[in-house]
Amino acid sequence: MASSYVNNLRLNEMGTGDASGTWGTTTNTNLELIGEALGFGTEAITTNADTHSTVVADGASDAGRAMYLKYTGTLDSACTITITPNTMKRMQFIENGTSGSQNIIISQGSGANITIPAGDVKAVYLDGAGSGAAVVDAFASLNVVDLKIQDDLTLTDDLIVNGDIDLEGAIDVNGTSNLDVVDIDGAVDMASTLTVAGVVDITDTTDSSDATGDTGALRTEGGASIAKKLYVGTDLDVDGTSNLDVVDVDGAVDMASTLTVAGVVDITDTTDSSDATGDTGALRTEGGASIAKKLYVGTDLDVDGTANLDVTDIDGTLNVAGVATAQVSANINQVAITSSSNATAWDAAAAANAYYVTSENTTISAPSNAVEGAIISVEIAQGGTARTVAWNTVFEFAASTAPTVTATANKTDIFAFRYNGSVWQEIGRSQNMAQT
Repeated sequence: MASSYVNNLRLNEMGTGDASGTWGTTTNTNLELIGEALGFGTEAITTNADTHSTVVADGASDAGRAMYLKYTGTLDSACTITITPNTMKRMQFIENGTSGSQNIIISQGSGANITIPAGDVKAVYLDGAGSGAAVVDAFASLNVVDLKIQDDLTLTDDLIVNGDIDLEGAIDVNGTSNLDVVDIDGAVDMASTLTVAGVVDITDTTDSSDATGDTGALRTEGGASIAKKLYVGTDLDVDGTSNLDVVDVDGAVDMASTLTVAGVVDITDTTDSSDATGDTGALRTEGGASIAKKLYVGTDLDVDGTANLDVTDIDGTLNVAGVATAQVSANINQVAITSSSNATAWDAAAAANAYYVTSENTTISAPSNAVEGAIISVEIAQGGTARTVAWNTVFEFAASTAPTVTATANKTDIFAFRYNGSVWQEIGRSQNMAQT
């Protein structure tokens, strides 16, 4: 009976009566081939070949038999490697040790094949199914209990972790990290900038302590700053000094120390907020708190109770339902108006308290920026030469008769008017007063 080589290692299986006198030599060869199958082999690919054949020889030494098989050579394109015979079933570690940065494609028959990038190693098995034989990635769904990596871990696809990741060392991210949920028990040390495009939501209700023993859910040490804008959806509790450029607060601000504002407090919210008594107002203080230096109101100021204001600058309407006490007299800056081409222009808003030194015979024009209820006044001072002054018909005088301005050098007349929405009604005059 003749020898056969149908086993997966292509060893010589001697038939009855074979190898008379050489049986020991054949056996020794088989043992050596078994050793090769458990070892390391190197096989070179012809330079720039697109295909290559690895044949595991019958009963003879060859690199393709090795459990760990390394392919070498130089490639300028991917190379398809077919391992035969296609009935051989076995497991192999195959390394793409070629140069040229090209893939090698491991095949056995017309079935599936495995691509190995340059410099990578794959654990595969050959299913030996004949003409339709396939090569399969043996570690495609590798399940391990503990995996220890002493150097770099490179992923070319997704990393899916169904459990916890426990890191004893550091994470160094050179690119972009897109994380849906991150739970960090320890410190986060950043050498560069942390950019948050969305919302920073701090849900922990337990205060964290800084190096001084002070507590707070959000804190910085060593003079660190939170740039641009801090958005607080609930309460902001500040025990010490806080220097903030821009703060947007939806909830309450509770300060145990002093709030100092060097600039303007601008309240843009049109929805009234309610205090402890049920009263509403966009800006309020409780317990006798004071707003120091200056209160500037650009629109309307509504006072329901008692307002004790030292100095108030109001561009809009002051509506007082209770008592308003002013501790200083009204002081409206006097603004000069001038005459040109026998007409004197007057801006009721910019020059509510106006004065005019005559320079020619003129007519006081209709004031611009007239607002119903506004009160204005003008002092008309005659220079060294007396001039005549007439009035635009928008000015309304008693008995519809315009007054005659004192036509004496160095004399002064003062007139006051109130705007009713259509005309300026005279509400007072003082004439022929000496200038001092």
